[in-house]
Amino acid sequence: MREHPDGLFLSMTTVGIIGAGNIGGALARASSGLGYDVVIANSRGPETLQELVDELGPAVRAATASDAAAAGDFAVVTVPLKAIGDLPVRPLAGKIVLDTNNYYFERDGHVEPLDRGQTTTSEMVQRRLPESKVVKAFNHIMSTQINTDGTPAGTADRRALGTASDHDDAIALVTDIYDRLGFDTVNVGPLSESWRLERDRPTYVVRQTATELREAAARANRLP
Repeated sequence: MREHPDGLFLSMTTVGIIGAGNIGGALARASSGLGYDVVIANSRGPETLQELVDELGPAVRAATASDAAAAGDFAVVTVPLKAIGDLPVRPLAGKIVLDTNNYYFERDGHVEPLDRGQTTTSEMVQRRLPESKVVKAFNHIMSTQINTDGTPAGTADRRALGTASDHDDAIALVTDIYDRLGFDTVNVGPLSESWRLERDRPTYVVRQTATELREAAARANRLP
């Protein structure tokens, strides 16, 4: 990042976004608004993103997934779970990767380890990207609210968003991004606990304060 009080993220000026659906498009808008350069990719080719690039301005450009991964100082992966096997591994090595995934068996097909509560979607992304630092982010907010629901720090009833990671620096990056977009942060723990933020849990797509979100995460059930 260009500005941060402790200097942790001063060198991070570019975000690579892999996936240009509703969440990817909203995060491209949010990231450019924070002063990042954005390189965004989808599965259909850079030429199909020209309308989005034209709308968001010169800080945003379209590329292939590999090029977006290589260009980013950190990355956002916002693709369906069934597509994580196509994620570029080498260009993301050593980088923080924000994972927005949720498990929708209607879309992705049934994944037995997820159905049994034996793993999480973010752990699956981490296994795909063994040299990256995966962190759960932006998975339990509607895309239309990312750029509208934020309020200044200290605002009464400020909305909170959750995160989870096995890496402290990844948590710190997401916490900073959330705050700059106007959200408090609730860290639910390592990636093995990231299911607490996913579909069918009391944390999912509900506007909650940090206290409410923390309580909702604590009472979530792993399986139906």
